[in-house]
Amino acid sequence: MLRDFYEKYYYDQNYNCAETMIRAANEYYDLKLHDRDMIMLGGYGAGIQTGNTCGAILAAVSVLSMRYIERNAHDSKDIKPVTTALIRRFNEKYGSTLCKDIKPQSFNPEYRCKKTIETACDILESVIEDYEKGKD
Repeated sequence: MLRDFYEKYYYDQNYNCAETMIRAANEYYDLKLHDRDMIMLGGYGAGIQTGNTCGAILAAVSVLSMRYIERNAHDSKDIKPVTTALIRRFNEKYGSTLCKDIKPQSFNPEYRCKKTIETACDILESVIEDYEKGKD
């Protein structure tokens, strides 16, 4: 499970939610991203540092992009349905995709955004599994 990979990045290496998601997914899905590639998502943490769209969600969309876009999004028949499913499931869970709305529901000072990251892992993994099953 994807959620089995995040703790070492979040707690042991002190990455934020977005950095944690991309690093855990890189390992789990073998995305073949280099360290420098993943640094690019650092600014997504804490809702793009402003409480806006949750960094874990943005990183999850980045993972979907790596999996379902070959050259550009316009040529991918897959990216829209998987991204739409991901966003829909976050809205169902939290009523929002904004960090400022999600954080009060799941943040704990001792564990920080652990619940949000676990939810993001579970939603991302289920979206990919459901989509892949539907393609058969």
